[in-house]
Amino acid sequence: MGIDDMVNKGKDLYEDNKDKIAEAVKSEQAEDISDKVLDGVADFAKKVAPGASDKIDEIRDNVDKSVGNE
Repeated sequence: MGIDDMVNKGKDLYEDNKDKIAEAVKSEQAEDISDKVLDGVADFAKKVAPGASDKIDEIRDNVDKSVGNE
């Protein structure tokens, strides 16, 4: 499974559950946790695919805008 496949599965999972997720992630505690998780996933993805660093950062930022308070 390639990175694009993983990203697409993540997007599909998010789209299928975004209403439930939105309620749960709109808190300061959830923002802190989501930032740590997203940073960890992005760092791991960069180790797996170092040539895709810019795209990984873009995806991380887009997901971050969708969850939490910021």
